[in-house]
Amino acid sequence: MGNSESINRKYKDRLFNYIFGREENREWTLSLYNAVNGSNYTDPDLIEFNTLSDVLFMGMKNDTSFLVSDIMSVYEHQSSLNLNMPLRMLQYVGDLYSGYIAKNKLNKYGTGRIMLPIPKLVTFYNGEQDAEDEMVLKLSDSFAPEHKYKADIEVKVRMINVNYSSNKELMKSCKPLAEYSWFVDTIRRNKTEHGLDVSVAKALDQMPSDFVIKDFLVKHRQEVEGMLDTEYKEAEVMELFKEDGRKEGIAQGIELEKEQSISMMLSRGKTPEEIVDFCGYPLEMVLKVQEELEKVN
Repeated sequence: MGNSESINRKYKDRLFNYIFGREENREWTLSLYNAVNGSNYTDPDLIEFNTLSDVLFMGMKNDTSFLVSDIMSVYEHQSSLNLNMPLRMLQYVGDLYSGYIAKNKLNKYGTGRIMLPIPKLVTFYNGEQDAEDEMVLKLSDSFAPEHKYKADIEVKVRMINVNYSSNKELMKSCKPLAEYSWFVDTIRRNKTEHGLDVSVAKALDQMPSDFVIKDFLVKHRQEVEGMLDTEYKEAEVMELFKEDGRKEGIAQGIELEKEQSISMMLSRGKTPEEIVDFCGYPLEMVLKVQEELEKVN
């Protein structure tokens, strides 16, 4: 793509993960964890961070700090409604368990049972499409209705709506989450009249001085703008693909799904050659998606 990075590769993380997935913000992460789980932990050092792609993995350590406890939280942020999160989470968790087994030198081929941390899967949604405050997405909903109850595997993902007007009780329980929600909502309203950089600046000016995330956002303003720019451009690309799909009569077809997958991998810094090697997609398809990304970049 020349000197133009695919949807601003430098800022490939999500603002949500950037706020809640950093060592310096452990207190905010613990507050989010407590709000989601109805717990009341007070020691931020209980959180052990790990990441997998744009996903935030949080292990709760026990008191001796050498063993991950029986809870493995996997959090993902979504700025567009995605009903395929159970499938994606299934793949994430498989990779996390592989890492857990390797790290602890466990033998999955041995006769003894391996005890694994319990996965708690959550996706935080703040897109502009209407959604319930909370819903449970199930892998079995992707199976043919007449056979779904015969499946030997199920994956459930809590999808929590973190838009500003949603989940008010949850917002009360986690002040940093409420402030993040306010910030994104304010930028959206400002963007009806201004560009992104002006919208971010105005939102920071309008942000109350007692917001705990304000100093952090001001300090990392360039990164914040870059990540939001990435998210908005991704949304524009997805809309372009959907429109192309409608014109060709394959809006929800297999080709659209592949294009969206390629778009996400390009936005996260993968080269066309890496995508071809990893997924087996035709190079022509990958280059076509890359060209569409350049048009909106």
